[in-house]
Amino acid sequence: MGSADGPTADETDGGSRKTRDTEVSERRFRFLVAGYAVSSYGTFLNMVALNLFVYETTGRALAMGLFMAVRLASGFVAGLVVGGLLARFSAKSIMLWANVGQGTVMLVLILAPDSLVTGALMAVSVVIGACGTLFMVALRSSIPEMVGEDRRAWANSLSITGRSMAMVAGFASAGVVVSLVGYTAAFLLDMATFVICAVTVALLPIAGGKGAGSEAGASGAGKGEKEAKSGPRWRPVAFLALAAAPGLGLMVALRGVDAFGSSSHNAALPIYSTSLDASNPAVFVSAFWCVWALGNIGAQQVIQRYTQRTGKTVGALGFGYGTVVMSAAFIAAFAGFPLAVTAVIALIAGAADGLTEVAYTSHLQTLPATLRGHAFGLSATFENLGFGVGMILVAAALDRFSPLAVVGWSHGAAIVVAVVFLLRVAALRRAEPAGPMGRAGDAGRAGLRKEEAVEGRPDRGDRDGAEVSRG
Repeated sequence: MGSADGPTADETDGGSRKTRDTEVSERRFRFLVAGYAVSSYGTFLNMVALNLFVYETTGRALAMGLFMAVRLASGFVAGLVVGGLLARFSAKSIMLWANVGQGTVMLVLILAPDSLVTGALMAVSVVIGACGTLFMVALRSSIPEMVGEDRRAWANSLSITGRSMAMVAGFASAGVVVSLVGYTAAFLLDMATFVICAVTVALLPIAGGKGAGSEAGASGAGKGEKEAKSGPRWRPVAFLALAAAPGLGLMVALRGVDAFGSSSHNAALPIYSTSLDASNPAVFVSAFWCVWALGNIGAQQVIQRYTQRTGKTVGALGFGYGTVVMSAAFIAAFAGFPLAVTAVIALIAGAADGLTEVAYTSHLQTLPATLRGHAFGLSATFENLGFGVGMILVAAALDRFSPLAVVGWSHGAAIVVAVVFLLRVAALRRAEPAGPMGRAGDAGRAGLRKEEAVEGRPDRGDRDGAEVSRG
């Protein structure tokens, strides 16, 4: 028998083995993020290069809008089906074929004769939009299985950092690449980034997706989780997950409204930049996004250190407050302040955006594995819907109103919903001690275990997870 005064040899060996397993999983995840960052560079590169190519090929600005609309619509549809795909296939296979699909369609565009270029461009918009959503949802929903529940915030922050750095590199180099080597070389480079990511995914053991049902079966979730894996009824189960956790449903709705606000500053920036310097409007836009990305990356570093030191995540309140700060900063960016002040505002907007991204992703990852993919898929659908509708309405509004007015209305709506969300979270927390048995009962009926539905440990006070409530 072991002594009660200290750990036994088996316990020590078990702890060392767990540490080694954690180190291995984190090292693998870093390689995956590296491949993801490379493919993200290709994504942001082709956002610029493809739009320029569409305009040059068709000679019509309307064609660029149609190209973007098809891309967003494809992402919208992919968000509706990805939960069902994750119930049938592994996350690794979905991420692999998402990259293979994007690389293949870029090759089709490169090889297409002039008579078929327009059709090839539409195929590119469909595949890029759908596969981008499939990869993102598969990655984010599988992070808890890849690195463990306690390292979710670290993994989310690392992946967002990689994506932000790729965005800066992609946007900054797109014009140079196209002007120096031409569209064909740019598309070949884009295709190569997807191939690199596909090879990275193929070489790594990646958990998640198919097989998550065994975890759910062990938890006794029963009928609800079986429905999550069944084909025809997956969407009601996904909506049930959001309805069972009112704070989570409102959180996803806020994400959609935030995407609507994002469409406003994306559309208004070129117009505002032209009013500042009509001879070279691209300078302000590029500088703004570079500073924004620096703020985003800086926030990820702070979050990683915070979670490593305290063992806590930023949680739902961080998402709500971050959305308020981010939206207010984007409004202020169009207020005509001096460039130095605007740079500080862009830095704040980027930092707040990074905070909301980590908090939101970590929050959804507190759901059971069988519901997580559906929730992320619905979230992607809301985001694509918000951004797509926003681009249409904002484009019409900018013909009549100033960029400041349009961005103020759009991001003002996000601030209002964020305040409602924060009040809702505060009300749930105040009501929390009143009826734990009732909440536990509701959690059971919704197919969510208490331990799975709460982010962090209750005794530590970081109850910012997707907790189920009677409300």
